[in-house]
Amino acid sequence: MSKIHSAFDKGKAFIPFITCGDPDIETTEAVVREAVRNGADIIELGIPFSDPTAEGVVIQSANYRALKGGITTAKIFDMVRNLRRDIDIPLVFMTYANVVFSYGAEKFMSDCRDSEIDGLILPDVPFEEKEEFSPFCKKYGVDLISMIAPTSEGRIAMIAREAEGFLYVVSSLGVTGVRSEIKTDLAAIIEAVRKNSGIPCAVGFGISTPEQARKMSEIADGVIVGSAIVRMIAEHGKDSACYVGEYVRAMKEAMR
Repeated sequence: MSKIHSAFDKGKAFIPFITCGDPDIETTEAVVREAVRNGADIIELGIPFSDPTAEGVVIQSANYRALKGGITTAKIFDMVRNLRRDIDIPLVFMTYANVVFSYGAEKFMSDCRDSEIDGLILPDVPFEEKEEFSPFCKKYGVDLISMIAPTSEGRIAMIAREAEGFLYVVSSLGVTGVRSEIKTDLAAIIEAVRKNSGIPCAVGFGISTPEQARKMSEIADGVIVGSAIVRMIAEHGKDSACYVGEYVRAMKEAMR
């Protein structure tokens, strides 16, 4: 069993997403530490990319600010090594295929192993094309985390049977961003997964309030929140760590 899978053994998992380098690498480190201190079970670290097709305007803007500020994949690996001095919960990268290709796929996975990155999410890589990355992930012990969307339908069983770490269940069609209401029949999607696999399911896209987190945690094993946190960091900048910590604590308490 992978370290990521084990993170769900303690109960419902809260997974905050943070764009690395927005507004700077020191703030990202501080935010991660506060999130962990306040109950985060897994941290999803976004490696900025110039064309983040799965992201809404909030995370797109964070990517732009981070890249303009000089963030690089190598600097992010250095940051993760610093975090690993005192943080032992699973850390997962979320980025795009071109980022991995430009860094060198095998070197990227090797550096993931050496810096203790536990998993990788590539939203622009369809399940059927994962073999471009999967052999390197397996070689270096990195879980390649699959996504299931409301349009996956007949592919759910196939994806679930081969899933690693956890399954990222996309709550709604479209890009990331806060939503006032989630109308997708997520219970049916998760039931289809559980008929084929014991892999934990975490729901992301659109979740922002403790009430939404509570409702999602009733049907899923975990909740992922990105845009609400990234927006908070955009608002408070270098002082955002304490605000993110309070938010994580409130979300985690709502899920208990």
